[in-house]
Amino acid sequence: MNMMTLQQSERPAPSGFRVDVSRGQRIGRVSSEWFARPDDERYLNLSDLYEAVRGRAERAQARTVESRAIRVEANRDDAERLALLVPGRDGPVAPTHWSFGQLCTLIGAPSSYLRQLPAALSAINLQHGLISHRAELVKILEADNGRVELRAVTGPEYGRIWDHELVDAVMKIAGNGTGDTRWKVPGVLDWATMTHNPFVDVTKDTTTLYASDRDVFLFLVDDTNPIEAGKLPDGSPDLYFRGFYCWNSEVGSKTLGIASFYLRAVCMNRNLWGVENFEQITIRHSKFAAQRFAQEAAPALTRFANSSPAPFVAGIKAARERIVARTDEDREAFLRKNGFSKTETSKIIETVLGEDNRKPDSIFDFVQGITAFARVKPHQDARLELEGKARRLMERVV
Repeated sequence: MNMMTLQQSERPAPSGFRVDVSRGQRIGRVSSEWFARPDDERYLNLSDLYEAVRGRAERAQARTVESRAIRVEANRDDAERLALLVPGRDGPVAPTHWSFGQLCTLIGAPSSYLRQLPAALSAINLQHGLISHRAELVKILEADNGRVELRAVTGPEYGRIWDHELVDAVMKIAGNGTGDTRWKVPGVLDWATMTHNPFVDVTKDTTTLYASDRDVFLFLVDDTNPIEAGKLPDGSPDLYFRGFYCWNSEVGSKTLGIASFYLRAVCMNRNLWGVENFEQITIRHSKFAAQRFAQEAAPALTRFANSSPAPFVAGIKAARERIVARTDEDREAFLRKNGFSKTETSKIIETVLGEDNRKPDSIFDFVQGITAFARVKPHQDARLELEGKARRLMERVV
């Protein structure tokens, strides 16, 4: 079996690499981001993204204040908006949509209800809640963008990881994210020829570098250097690419996280196809979050970027060679023993037979059949349960 990583000098013609996306998992996280982002949240390179999020951090100030010392009033210039007077600042501060929701959560008030009230009445309710707030201290994040805005309201122990810190960690391994290193915005799968073309211009439609006023999300791949891990049933190479995505919110809308994996293709809608070895770490913005990011997340990203694919290839090889069933009775017993129902067992075996024109006999065959069967499940919880069982089978071999 020929297992290798193609060198940069062996770049393919623009037609790309032929792949088999019927195997592995389909992951829609990047696609969800792609669908949801307006043009002003899409960036064409990491340098521009970094400048944007670094700039807003430089204009921001984080302070801890007493919640009962915050004064809420209807905005004198706009009767439909609220203004806040906070200790240490002379002028009013305007809450953003996000920070208003955080204030409501802080005092236990329903934000959807308060948004419907006239500003003066909403201010009275918020003021009462702040005065009665038992925790006493809150951490606020203000930003001066021509007018002073309240970007975030969190507990006093909130451990902020700035968005630009995550982008900077990615830039250390990916440069500009557009091809100056092996890590880049992904190409696109051509469904007609089943080839993944890595050489696609980065535009607002194709980019996978995003930032809003409350978060960042980045997805990059090494799709000019495919990894061959065995053969497909027709004898052609089974090709994979390395990829990762990461996210953060410096205002508390989500955790920091990094997911790494091997995948076979990315389609125009930014779905990930043929995913294997998906691993994820998350860091909550607790008191020591910044230290954990420096000691765990950033080094993990660097290790994955610089790691050899040899362990992954060896794991695939071992799974292909581990024969666990030679008869129909063996196949049914193996799946039933590993937690699959009788109906699921039949469907998994039928799936492998339909896709490979033979029944499963190795761990790899069963894992591919399980993940293919999972893709047709309409409910996410059922898909995740099946994919989890497949992953555990693979991990046992590795």
